[in-house]
Amino acid sequence: MMAQASARGARRALPPAQSALRRRTRMQIDWLDVDGVRLRYGVRRGAGRPMVLLGTVGTHLDMLLPLVDALDDIEVIIPEMPGSGASPARRIPRGMGWHARLLKTFLARLGYDSAVNVVGLGWGAALAQSFALDDSHPVNRLVLAAGTVGVGINALNTNSLRRFRAIRRFHADEATPDGMSGFYSGLVQQTPVETATAREHLAAPELHGYINQLVARVGWMTIHRLHNLMCPTLVMAGDDDPIAPLYQSRLLYWLIPKSHVHIVRGGGHLFLLLRANECAAVIQRFINERRYDGTDNADYYALRGLPGDGHIAPPARDEAN
Repeated sequence: MMAQASARGARRALPPAQSALRRRTRMQIDWLDVDGVRLRYGVRRGAGRPMVLLGTVGTHLDMLLPLVDALDDIEVIIPEMPGSGASPARRIPRGMGWHARLLKTFLARLGYDSAVNVVGLGWGAALAQSFALDDSHPVNRLVLAAGTVGVGINALNTNSLRRFRAIRRFHADEATPDGMSGFYSGLVQQTPVETATAREHLAAPELHGYINQLVARVGWMTIHRLHNLMCPTLVMAGDDDPIAPLYQSRLLYWLIPKSHVHIVRGGGHLFLLLRANECAAVIQRFINERRYDGTDNADYYALRGLPGDGHIAPPARDEAN
C-alpha cells in the first residue's frame, strides 16, 4: 500500500506556481496510518482555533491552497480522505459514516481533541455534516460549501461518470471540454485565467478512488437529522452549480437551526477555489464574529454591511470580480 501511495505521489509533479503557493502557505505534508488506513495530509501551523478543510470528490489538498493563502494565519488541517489525492482508495467502498469516524480518529491521532472549525466543499460538505452530527468530537463552527442534504441527488448516475471523463480530458488536452464550464466556474464562457487556475490546482482523479467516494454517498442523507445540528453553520452556494443545485443549499439553510446563507453569484461547484479571496473573507467574518447569531442590534449589522436578520449579504458583482 505504501508503494502504491508513493507511486501515485511520484506521478504528480507540482507546477511551479503551485509549488510556490505551498511554500507561501507553509503547508507541511506528511502521512499517517489511521486504523490500517494510510492518509496523506497537510498542516499549516498557526494561531487560533484549528480549521479542518475537506475537499470534494477526486481532489487533493493542493486544490485548497488558494483558500488557505487567503485566510488569516490560523492553523489549518487538510486530510486527503481515502481515494482522493495521493491517499490510496479502499478495496471495498465504505459509507459516509465510516469516513466521519475515520476523520475523528485522524484528528485525535494528531492531538486535536478540542472543538475545531470545519469547512467542507461538495463531497467534503457531506462528510462535514456527518462529522458534526457525531457528538463524539465537538465542532465550533461549520461551513458547508456546495453541500446537499442527500435527497434528490443520485450519486451514481451517468453525469458523474461524464464529469470524470471530462476532468481526465481537461488535464490531457489543452482545450477545455464543454462540460467543464459549469463544473469549474459556473460561467458558460471560461476565461483563460480561470481555465489555467483550474487546470493547475485540480489533479485528474483515479477511477477507483473516484468511484469509491461516489459510492460513499449512496443512501446517505441528513435531511432527517439536520435539526440536531446545533453548531453555528454557514451555507455557501454557487448560483450556477450543476452538481449541487441551489435548492439543496436552501434546504440546508431552512433545516439547520443556527444557519446563515451566502450565495456566490456566478459560482460553479468549485467557487471555493476560483473565488478564494471572496470566500475566505466571508468565512473569516462568520468564524471570527463571536456574536454573529442574530441577537445584535441593527447598527451592528449596518456597520458591517449585513442585513438586520444577521444573514451575510451577497457581494455586489463588481466586488466579487
